Amino acid sequence: MILRNIAIVACLFMAACTTTSTRLADKSPTAARPATGARVLIVQPDIELSLLTVTGLSEPRADWSGQARDNIKQELKAATIGKSHTFRELDPAAVEEPRIAQLLRLHEAVGSSIQGFNYGLYKLPTKKSFDWTLGSGAQTLGQTYDADYALFTFSRGAFSSGGRKAAMVGAALLGVSIPTAHQTAFVSLVDLKTGKVVWYNFAVAGTDSDMRDPEGAKTFAKALLKDAPL
Repeated sequence: MILRNIAIVACLFMAACTTTSTRLADKSPTAARPATGARVLIVQPDIELSLLTVTGLSEPRADWSGQARDNIKQELKAATIGKSHTFRELDPAAVEEPRIAQLLRLHEAVGSSIQGFNYGLYKLPTKKSFDWTLGSGAQTLGQTYDADYALFTFSRGAFSSGGRKAAMVGAALLGVSIPTAHQTAFVSLVDLKTGKVVWYNFAVAGTDSDMRDPEGAKTFAKALLKDAPL
């Protein structure tokens, strides 16, 4: 029993690898890939991080969120260097047009639905394929910013406080499990002519992918863009 509990404690701190799972609207090799010279709008990542206390309360940390947002944005930009497309950026905070702001919020809802229904949390008996869309309103985004596609990134998560980590170790030695903090993200590529989500990736960060740190953000961004058709 003692050895088993020690193994549990070790596992709590050895889950270093980030896990990902991609989805394609069309699985043919070139169907979802933007044509050479396509104009891709990179929407500034929407990231919010918190501190998970020993009592289980989440305390939002604006400084962590800002660091992670800047780091991931920088890595997304770096990943586009040398690609055969034209990339431009959009900061949602600078959007004044209500229709555009509404569309950006719609993506959060659609992306969260994809996460829920295509990754095992819920089931839709009539939805057998990956065919999610933001609707024809996406054309407004494309026309306004002269873009063919948009790349969205959304992340929420928390980091355990020192007190919570200590409690996790003590509880594990007693054979009791205390949930650990984690960070998840999804990224999607949307065809702005049709509104269709042509590619989607969901990721759970490992301990090597701390977005607050430039190197961790580089590792996480690489995982997020795994198999991206760009």
